[in-house]
Amino acid sequence: MSRRVQVLVVGFGVGAVVGAVLAQQSVGRHRRALFSGRPLRRLSALSYVGKHPSVEAVRLLHDYLTWEQHPMLRRRAERIVRRMEARLAEVRTG
Repeated sequence: MSRRVQVLVVGFGVGAVVGAVLAQQSVGRHRRALFSGRPLRRLSALSYVGKHPSVEAVRLLHDYLTWEQHPMLRRRAERIVRRMEARLAEVRTG
């Protein structure tokens, strides 16, 4: 393997690791904001979580739904959960 290819592969690997670490930090930040005392932060966190469907996100939103008291935010979270569950079911069935 040439030196150029080796540098490219190492660079790609480092980039992937840095990207994964930054993504985890971002998810953690938005997870905390989901239970914020400020409704606008919760709305923003819902939007972020809604764009990243996963089983963990569905579980988190179920916890959020038992906690949230604001009707508009509850409805938004319910829609996101339904959409995520449907998308995850599609992936599971092929």
